[in-house]
Amino acid sequence: MDLDVFVTAHHPEWDRLDQLLRRGRRLTGAEADELVALYQRTSTHLSQIQSSTPDPQLTARLTQLVARARATVTGTRRASWRDAARFLTAGFPAAVYRARRWWIPAALLSTALAAIIGWWIGTHPEVQSSIAAPETLRDMTRPGGEYETYYSSHPAASFAAQVWTNNAQATAMCLVLGAFLGLPVLWVLFSNMLNLGVGIGLMSSAGRLDTFLGLVLPHGLLELTAVFVAAGTGLRLGWTVIDPGPRTRRDALAEEGRAALGMAIGLALVLFVSGLIEGFVTPSGLPTWARITIGIGAELAFLVYVYVLGGRAVREGETGDVDEPDRSAAQPTAA
Repeated sequence: MDLDVFVTAHHPEWDRLDQLLRRGRRLTGAEADELVALYQRTSTHLSQIQSSTPDPQLTARLTQLVARARATVTGTRRASWRDAARFLTAGFPAAVYRARRWWIPAALLSTALAAIIGWWIGTHPEVQSSIAAPETLRDMTRPGGEYETYYSSHPAASFAAQVWTNNAQATAMCLVLGAFLGLPVLWVLFSNMLNLGVGIGLMSSAGRLDTFLGLVLPHGLLELTAVFVAAGTGLRLGWTVIDPGPRTRRDALAEEGRAALGMAIGLALVLFVSGLIEGFVTPSGLPTWARITIGIGAELAFLVYVYVLGGRAVREGETGDVDEPDRSAAQPTAA
């Protein structure tokens, strides 16, 4: 394509579009129709220039012109409480529901891995001795030892905030690093399961596995579910890099990345609830059965929330992506 000829042929249209965008008064109906038509044509011109003979200055001018025109055509929209309600009742649960084929297997395999590690450590004294000295292990697993005092070592409010921050960082890493083919996500999962398996193994070898589970289950069910959901979403994002399906890789990554961003916000709220349970319920004086019941109740509530609200939203066409007006414009192609 001869760029000079192309510019000569179309710059009057660009100038006219710029003129309409600079109007201080409300456009007439005919002018509004003209603006929309010029916006569509200029978008196509920008795509043609970018794909054939990119010129930095011309591309920058047309990009700015198209962005201004799009803002005028679509209008500006402010976030409202209605958006937040829609996100919590449709967007977030739908995103979690859509990713269930990734996070449920991740949860099952990770739990099995933690159990195997726990069994291996608990039944092999030589493995235990490689972790720490026998005296140190006794101090960790005895009544009133480190495993028990960990949950009451700090004021409940500050401990809950610390736990929430740490877990939010872990889930954010799963979501963000998923684009790297999902490999860092597997490491995050393994690290979490290794820590859990070590606790299971050491406490079971001391004959106090029931105490350990009584401390972990109240908050751990919901907490680990959030980590598994984040890991599954990260793995799905990594697979999108390999196989974007019928979409272009760019569009697929954009859609799944926006859904993952929303997932991060929703999971932060889930982890906030888990942190409250860990900070206030786990170290409380409630009987073990009561604390575990609270944890199971929170887990079941989350699963019902995902499968009822999320399943219904997905059947109605919800994907967890942001609304159409809030998305970046897809690059048009020339006919």
